[in-house]
Amino acid sequence: MYSPIFEQIGLSPNEAKIYETLIKSGETSVSTIAKQGNIHRRNVYDALNRLLEKGLVFQIFQKGENIYRAVHPNKLLEVVTEKQRALQNILPRLTQLYETKPATEAAYIYKGIEGFKNYMRDVARIGEETYFLGAKGLWFTPTIDQRFLRDFQKEMARKKVNYYTLYDHRVSETLPDVLKKVGGQYKILPKEYSTSAVLDIFGDHVVTFTSVDVGNFGENGTIFVMINQELADSFKTWFQMLWDWCPDKKAKK
Repeated sequence: MYSPIFEQIGLSPNEAKIYETLIKSGETSVSTIAKQGNIHRRNVYDALNRLLEKGLVFQIFQKGENIYRAVHPNKLLEVVTEKQRALQNILPRLTQLYETKPATEAAYIYKGIEGFKNYMRDVARIGEETYFLGAKGLWFTPTIDQRFLRDFQKEMARKKVNYYTLYDHRVSETLPDVLKKVGGQYKILPKEYSTSAVLDIFGDHVVTFTSVDVGNFGENGTIFVMINQELADSFKTWFQMLWDWCPDKKAKK
């Protein structure tokens, strides 16, 4: 029940099963742990030793088979905090190393919600004027954590990024609040030009999405990313042509 969450914070599958077993059972023998967790006895000893090293389990010595007990669950927060602190200590240097050698040309794919969040991080990191063609309000996909979205928007506001958006007409009909929440200048594409695709341009990035719905990227979507300044500049020129062509009665500051 809780094991998947324990794995997300760094425990191995066996460590997670054992820790959950000990939380539920209290003081427990290796034999019982192996039986309840459906883990080979030898693997139980290996995982217990690792949990002992992490301070998540302690051993009760007695005659016969030793007994083990889980440390209070608050210890899990300490484990997460220590890992976060260690990462924060090296993050400035990692950022410096990453940004000293930016990609000048590349093509790759992002997959799923985590891939979509990576795309959003790219937009915020580059922090340049951004152009959305066929936009569908995907930033407001229900499965994206609202805290992540707020942090993203704060970073974009801090960098004073300008948006130019040509929305799919369905956004104005089904998600009109998105028009205000995204901000920037926008127009609405005529109904006959509605598609299932989206094209975004920012900095030297050209990003395309396919088979997405209004306000919902989905769980298994695919994002195609191309990095090339000349290509991005060309798409910006074509975007400007469409912007000029599109009726401006829907344009808004």
